[in-house]
Amino acid sequence: MSVKTYGKSFGDLNSLKQNFFNNNDGMLEMADGMADIINAQPKRTRCKICNELLSDKGRIVHSHNVDYIICEKCSHLNSACEDTDDFASKVYVEDDYSKNYSMKDKENYDRRMNMIYVPKAEYLIESLKKDGVSLIRNLDIGAGCGYFVAAMHKFGIESTGIEVSENEVKHGNEMIGDGKGQYIKCVGLTDSIDYIKNTDANVVSAIGVLEHLIHLRENLDAVRDNKNIEYLYASVPMFSFSCCFETAFQQCYNRHMGGTHTHLFTNESIKTMADSIGFEVAYEWRFGSDINDLYRFISVSMRKNGNEEFADMFAEKFTPLMDQLQKTLDESEFSSELHFILRRKKDK
Repeated sequence: MSVKTYGKSFGDLNSLKQNFFNNNDGMLEMADGMADIINAQPKRTRCKICNELLSDKGRIVHSHNVDYIICEKCSHLNSACEDTDDFASKVYVEDDYSKNYSMKDKENYDRRMNMIYVPKAEYLIESLKKDGVSLIRNLDIGAGCGYFVAAMHKFGIESTGIEVSENEVKHGNEMIGDGKGQYIKCVGLTDSIDYIKNTDANVVSAIGVLEHLIHLRENLDAVRDNKNIEYLYASVPMFSFSCCFETAFQQCYNRHMGGTHTHLFTNESIKTMADSIGFEVAYEWRFGSDINDLYRFISVSMRKNGNEEFADMFAEKFTPLMDQLQKTLDESEFSSELHFILRRKKDK
């Protein structure tokens, strides 16, 4: 039985997401372009997690020009078309999608790191302490600008990252520490597999990464086969209330079920994934952004309709309630994000 935690204050999160409010049309155009790319790929026939044949009976979600199919075996939500190497090359390398989430200066970088990633690092460290683990060596895959690597270093934890985007690697290495270290390494789209196979780290982290891995199965198999790795720490987007809200607001930017999120996890598919590599779900922390998404959709729609003053009144009344409302959704276990720590089973 896993140890479960629910909720986390939004704090000043909206200040980091202002582009989603102020540039809704531009962000939506970007996501629509990615939808065109995924729809141009071959049709998906098997589930991303369990490899079960997908049935058209599971095709119950259509949002922002993309169809999604629920796997009848593990309930994972799959886009109707494959995420291929061609897709990855176009959205991660050629278009450098990750630039949308980078911070250009040290002050803003540290602010984002402290607000979003330090709590994640603290959660990992405290959870492993409960398991009697005090020495942590961390490999962070899909490290981006290295926010999680920086957060782990803040706690004195040995951590290195690997990332496909040269721009992100360069920026991250400039921001972390004294700016002289190579804390993040630039790797090819499939090179993470070899890094995982050969790492001496006992913890592999993938913060908002598993949903982006084209060769997810091969990366997971590498975790399974490297006995040095005792824990896998990840955060993933979930099939959730945010999906419902996005299907209802088609003129608002779909940050959750769209863009490079070509598949979404469920409680069942995470357990299936863990079992397939000889791990078990040890710790879960649920704190989604469903209410934040709903707030954004209503606010953007009101302003589009010319109700600027009423939108301000809505914000004043609604934002103080958001933490309480979101925790209720988190406790329903149908919220938009899950942090989980998988532990290698003792008999494996």
